[in-house]
Amino acid sequence: MFWLFLNLAAFTATISMGVQAETHTVTLSNYCGSGIPLLKQNGVTVSTGAAYIVNGPLSAIAYLDTGSCGANGEGCTVLETTLDNAQGSSTTFNMTSYSIPTGFGYYNGCDGEGWDCTNLGCPGATGIISPLPIRCTAENVDLAVTFCD
Repeated sequence: MFWLFLNLAAFTATISMGVQAETHTVTLSNYCGSGIPLLKQNGVTVSTGAAYIVNGPLSAIAYLDTGSCGANGEGCTVLETTLDNAQGSSTTFNMTSYSIPTGFGYYNGCDGEGWDCTNLGCPGATGIISPLPIRCTAENVDLAVTFCD
């Protein structure tokens, strides 16, 4: 019986080693000359400009805090993203208010897919004109967010 348990444990360990963990990186680039780029998850700031690496799925918002934004980007251009291997990734803009040009693009999967919101009424933003949200089904996809590019 002990050998059966030992063989089962070895088999489980071998299978586990073959499974790759989910990971995503979000980079924020600010070319506006002022403001603080923020990445928030569940209302908690997880990055103020440094690349943020998460092991597992991520649901977050990003915006450039110009001093006039609310605690969760109210009054500013807000990007909403979900990066998830199991359900697929999706990114869009929440255009409750337009403040500065904001863009995004996926990389390390779905390269070249993204969108730029460069003016008030940003075509493609939520509630205006589709094609947003931009979806990506690649596993472990990363996201670049750019302000004033």
